[in-house]
Amino acid sequence: MRPKKIILCVDANENDLSVLSFMLSTNGYRVLAARNAHEAIGFYSENQVDLVLASHALPLGNGDQLVRKLKQIAYHVPMILMGDPMKMGDQIHAADALVAKKNCPPHELLERIKVMSARKRGPRKGSTRMQPAAQLAVAS
Repeated sequence: MRPKKIILCVDANENDLSVLSFMLSTNGYRVLAARNAHEAIGFYSENQVDLVLASHALPLGNGDQLVRKLKQIAYHVPMILMGDPMKMGDQIHAADALVAKKNCPPHELLERIKVMSARKRGPRKGSTRMQPAAQLAVAS
């Protein structure tokens, strides 16, 4: 039996967080639920997370800032940022995907999570590990 994929869900709204956790756990995922960025960073550094699902609206900052911090720890983990497109603005986000929190049907969100968590984002077995572009620029 395959081990369950671990998804880190981050949302300050406890109702939304419990609905997401229930939906994901009943679909075969192991869920780590965090209510703020501090909890999320703790879970992320202690566990081998397969995907991050973060709300844009978080206390003491926003989801994009959290995603940027998590990408610094492990840049290869896929991350989805959920929120109101009007509030997220036109800025460039660090997340791999943006999802409208209120307009995304559950089956569509589950399909996106399934595809993104199945994607092999890290190096293949037996290959040399590529460095992030920032490290390559420093090395040259």
